[in-house]
Amino acid sequence: MTYRPPVRDMAFTLNEVAGLSGLMGRGAFEDVSPDLVESVIEEGAKLAADVLAPLNREADKHGLKLGETGVSVYPAMADAYRKWVDGGWGSLAATPEFGGQGLPTALAVAMQEMWNAACMSFGLCPILSQGAIEALTAHGTDEQKRRYLPKLISGEWTGTMNLTEPQAGSDLNALKAKAVPHGDGSYLITGTKIYITYGDHDMAENIVHLVLARLPDAPAGTKGISLFLVPKFLVNEDGSLGRRNDAYCIGLEDKLGIHGSPTCVMSYGEKGGAVGWLIGEENRGLACMFTMMNNARLLVGTQGVAIAEAAYQHALAYAKERKQGRPVGSSLAPGEMAPIIEHPDVRRMLLSMKVMTEAARAICYATAVAIDGAHGGGDEETRRAAQARADLLTPVAKSFSTDIGVEAASIGVQIHGGMGFIEETGAAQFYRDARILPIYEGTNGIQAIDLVTRKLPLGNGDVARGFIAEMRETAKAARSSNDKVLTGVGAALDEALDTLDKATDYMLANLKSAPNDCLAGASPYLRIFGTAAGGHYLVRAALMDRAATARRAIAQFYAANILPNVHGLLGPATAGDESLFALAVDELG
Repeated sequence: MTYRPPVRDMAFTLNEVAGLSGLMGRGAFEDVSPDLVESVIEEGAKLAADVLAPLNREADKHGLKLGETGVSVYPAMADAYRKWVDGGWGSLAATPEFGGQGLPTALAVAMQEMWNAACMSFGLCPILSQGAIEALTAHGTDEQKRRYLPKLISGEWTGTMNLTEPQAGSDLNALKAKAVPHGDGSYLITGTKIYITYGDHDMAENIVHLVLARLPDAPAGTKGISLFLVPKFLVNEDGSLGRRNDAYCIGLEDKLGIHGSPTCVMSYGEKGGAVGWLIGEENRGLACMFTMMNNARLLVGTQGVAIAEAAYQHALAYAKERKQGRPVGSSLAPGEMAPIIEHPDVRRMLLSMKVMTEAARAICYATAVAIDGAHGGGDEETRRAAQARADLLTPVAKSFSTDIGVEAASIGVQIHGGMGFIEETGAAQFYRDARILPIYEGTNGIQAIDLVTRKLPLGNGDVARGFIAEMRETAKAARSSNDKVLTGVGAALDEALDTLDKATDYMLANLKSAPNDCLAGASPYLRIFGTAAGGHYLVRAALMDRAATARRAIAQFYAANILPNVHGLLGPATAGDESLFALAVDELG
């Protein structure tokens, strides 16, 4: 498998389309410039293409081993991780106070796209560590930050997120893990957690687990959950590693994909209790964990972009090489065959992959830029507006982009034909790896519920309305461009926004009086929102770089082939729940 990061497209989308350049040279990013951003991306591209991409297939075939000393990954993966650490890649967006470089979150997100496109099994580890860094930075004590952040930021130690338990999937009300005060400021943690990504491995010398558990007197439900820091090895006052903690991987999940990434069943306290320390306030663990989860949701969306890009490059290379059939009107000699990329339907599939990938990339980067604006841009009102934009776009970035990842990987298999179903071509691995993305870090159904019930009502709907108005301005600029292609593209975007407006009106009007009707249409609504937003960013790209005929062609194809899908989704988004419950449970079969 070969992967080459599209450096120029990534930098242009990040700096110009998503708007990072507007934050540069002032505030927290006074020393950041477009040239710096592009140089960082170029340097990261070398690691992604030359070191990480060759791991993808081999790590998938090698799998993982759980022995007496813990989990062993594909050996070359551990070597690559050390190169990643030596390059300082984990410290990009972290606070300089603890060894970070203080660069924009958006730049770190772009780098995560590269790591995951090259080898998603590898890229998962930095994602979890970055989330742990976010949570500790926001909610940890000064002592916790001093002891753990420098090593997490450098990448010498890695982090995990421990939510799910065997009896509790997405319903955190059912969590049973316990935390009992130990009398010295620490707690003894007992319980079992499942689906823990990189819960154990041999790539780093220590692992910092963030674990949700209940105190003895905790109230029921999510109001009684606290967050605890539980290291694999206890850390001495001088920073050296002490004794092994009572936290062990007792099983590895046998998964559909990401075979090179350990997904662990973790047991805490089988030998008396795992020592942990409270993060934040008692019974406020969910609020602390959401700091980590919101970060992870954007990065999972970025994984969707990554797998779509990798699958596209793979399919494109195959379509250029594979010869079969003769296009209509071909001048080939009798018996000669053309590369399948010359067939209109194959070209349609490839373009669908490309434009959806670029749309999802722009949404994810724009979400990250909004996060940067919330932390380091302008006055308080500007920062508040940026945070609201980030809140609105996060479920869209996660859900829309991961759906695109699965769809693009599926199209990639289709382009390979029968060989796509055979493992040796590598197309199937992208599909297997992509399928987890709409599930973890909150299923895409949960993201749709979050968008409709929590994010649309922000500011009485003004946050969403403001974004739609911004998209209208893009459509207006395209229609006024005196360019035939862009005029048509702007009209198509306007029509899509008419549909989004209707669906948004329905959701806001019925959310309180008929919530189940809104929930029934939440997923179609999110797809309408994401599709329109993707069109907005692609049209913006075409307007900003009119000399690039490729950007105009991408916007044109998206307007003709992807944007019209929103009109068919309006009915499902606003149909209510009556048809969902027309059949009784026993009539479903």
